[in-house]
Amino acid sequence: MNTSGFTEAVRAVGDWIRSERREFNANHVETKALNSLVSYVDQQAEQMLIERLTSLLPGSGVLGEEGGESWIDGGFNWIIDPLDGTTNFIHDLPPYAVSVALMQGRDLVWAAVYELGQARMFTAERGRGAFCDGRVLDVRQGAPLRDGLVATGFPYHEFSQMPQYLEALQACFRGSRGVRRFGSAATDLAWVADGRFQGFFEHGLAPWDVAAGILLVRESGGLATNFFGTELDDYDLVRCGSITAGNPQSYRDLIQLTSDVFTQP
Repeated sequence: MNTSGFTEAVRAVGDWIRSERREFNANHVETKALNSLVSYVDQQAEQMLIERLTSLLPGSGVLGEEGGESWIDGGFNWIIDPLDGTTNFIHDLPPYAVSVALMQGRDLVWAAVYELGQARMFTAERGRGAFCDGRVLDVRQGAPLRDGLVATGFPYHEFSQMPQYLEALQACFRGSRGVRRFGSAATDLAWVADGRFQGFFEHGLAPWDVAAGILLVRESGGLATNFFGTELDDYDLVRCGSITAGNPQSYRDLIQLTSDVFTQP
């Protein structure tokens, strides 16, 4: 596969988004659901990504946040979030990112998260490692949770697990150097893979929020599962809605917390 072509397609669309931000009119925004916004930038960027990526890999299917869907069972499929962190983008408050993953059958095989605030490109290929602008990412010897930062996302439209969230946050406040909420799960997971964050957990996630980040974390030597450490294949994991991730040491602490606090569906 021409993975360099995939990366350049993501970069080209991301650079277009960055240029649009300079002239962006926040009045041209729609509300999809409670606290869920979409702009013409999201919609056009998704279409651009679909056209570029499917031309590079003919016959591939798509699952996109903004409605692009042509899933091919057992084949190659792109999982696309054209702008993860739309609310951040609208408020001109990075991070926000382009997130793209490629699934072959039920396996994640390639991923890119292009964080547009710092213009950093994170990529991963199954069995070949994870990288940031060519630099190898390796978190196998990462710090334990007590010496690190935890990233999360607060519930904003699905509040059934709010009491558990508050309990988990309280434990993280006491058991780490701090908790951060940046508003882009794809970026959070890329930063776990880069060792900036030592752990991550979030509930209420869609496949396009996490698919690329899961592969980045794993290929950097970290771990990513649902809240309970259940053995799931990639297809089921990206659809399970809850992710706990981290370097090996921090993951062990964090998975004990999320599996104790949250309720299994």
